[in-house]
Amino acid sequence: MNNGDVKRLSRLSAITTQLQTKSLVTATELAERFSVSVRTIYRDIRALESSGVPIYTQEGKGYRLVEGYRLPPIMFTENEANALVMVEQLVLHNKDASLVKYYSDAIDKIKASLNSDNKAKVNLLSERTQFSQMKAQEKNSDNLSILQQALTNFFLVDIAYKDESAQPTSRRIEPFALLNTRNGWILVAWCRLRQDFRNFRLDRIQTLDLLTETFTPHDMTLEDYFRRYAE
Repeated sequence: MNNGDVKRLSRLSAITTQLQTKSLVTATELAERFSVSVRTIYRDIRALESSGVPIYTQEGKGYRLVEGYRLPPIMFTENEANALVMVEQLVLHNKDASLVKYYSDAIDKIKASLNSDNKAKVNLLSERTQFSQMKAQEKNSDNLSILQQALTNFFLVDIAYKDESAQPTSRRIEPFALLNTRNGWILVAWCRLRQDFRNFRLDRIQTLDLLTETFTPHDMTLEDYFRRYAE
């Protein structure tokens, strides 16, 4: 087996992982990721199909794997997968390109092992979490994992909160995004009391109750939120 064959086998394996990681992927995306032509990707897709990989082609949109087909799974709980996504966001801000590449490849394999429901949840968490470059901080909250779960499952949350003046207040909120700032973790949520989005510092949340009642997801991205609400 020559070097070209080894590279192609490696690429075919990586393409399979990409197909498992995302619900839909285009030939153009794959060509850019692997630095090959779109025509080469077409040939690779046909080769995978010939080898028995069940690929569904959505005309004009892209490719996906038939539901239920996965590589031998590594079993993660939802909270474990969420924790890995958080680490991914930190690594993506690292200035070492090799670390970013290898961790991104590893996290793709982890995402590929998840079922469709959990995959959608971790991808949502990735899109709704932002870090700023900052020095290490001391632990100041025990609620991050619960809020991750609330955010991805659209669960309402009741909190007892102290504002900047240390005044206590009770709020029922719809978690939207998690931001990491110089002051620690911030939860962006729709406040049903104020009928508007509010920022809540996690270290000021005194108690938290995760409800089974769900809310209708807000139809906007984190970028949309910043455009609409940033000062």
